[in-house]
Amino acid sequence: MTFEGDATPSSKFDSDLYRSEPVSFVRRGTRLQGRRLSAWEKYADQFLIEVPRHIADTSVSKDFDFDDAAHFGRTAPLVIEVGSGLGEAMVARAAEEPERNFLAVEVYRPGLAQLMLKAGTAGLTNVRCVQANAPEVFDVLDDGSVDEVWVFFPDPWHKARHNKRRLVNDAFAARVARVLRPGGLWRLATDWDEYADQILEVLTNSPDFENLHESWAPRFEGRIVTSFETKAHKAGRTIHDLTFRRVEA
Repeated sequence: MTFEGDATPSSKFDSDLYRSEPVSFVRRGTRLQGRRLSAWEKYADQFLIEVPRHIADTSVSKDFDFDDAAHFGRTAPLVIEVGSGLGEAMVARAAEEPERNFLAVEVYRPGLAQLMLKAGTAGLTNVRCVQANAPEVFDVLDDGSVDEVWVFFPDPWHKARHNKRRLVNDAFAARVARVLRPGGLWRLATDWDEYADQILEVLTNSPDFENLHESWAPRFEGRIVTSFETKAHKAGRTIHDLTFRRVEA
């Protein structure tokens, strides 16, 4: 079991009550300053969903009831992006599709501040974010409550001994399948060939999903070219897109 760097287990810690899987991220710098600090102070009340924690500061208590109508102030199709980075893709799409709600799940505090700054500057009302470990967020969502899930450029954990930390595995696929409505889409992209093959294998073997394409999908038009993707192109890596649909139960 792996804890985030600043997790503080209680004196009565019981491993059966906490994570049975390693987290799929490394805690990076959390300090805010300058524009990001100002954005957090200005927009957190509007965009950030505060969740009750269990042990770590990115954990989510299983008692938390995620009420999207209450958090967004309306009922609308929900799109969730796991690992939203600096918020470029989500903010761009949310501006184009005001009829949908968009939830960013991210552990990187400066990235969330940047997302809130972009959304606030654009005057968006259909964006929310949560700072938490993605599988724990999915565990508190209602069955069939999500219209679309995005996982763009998850950490590749390219060393073989670290592959077990990769987000997209059988367990996470089952979580996504539970919360996606029948016909809902799971869109993914990665710039690591071997991880792309793993994702394709996991989802192809899942009885809950069907590939909308023979293998790789054409680029999702709603995924803008971010600064991260630009670096991948400069490094000579190939971008693989995938789109899977939740089949009828």
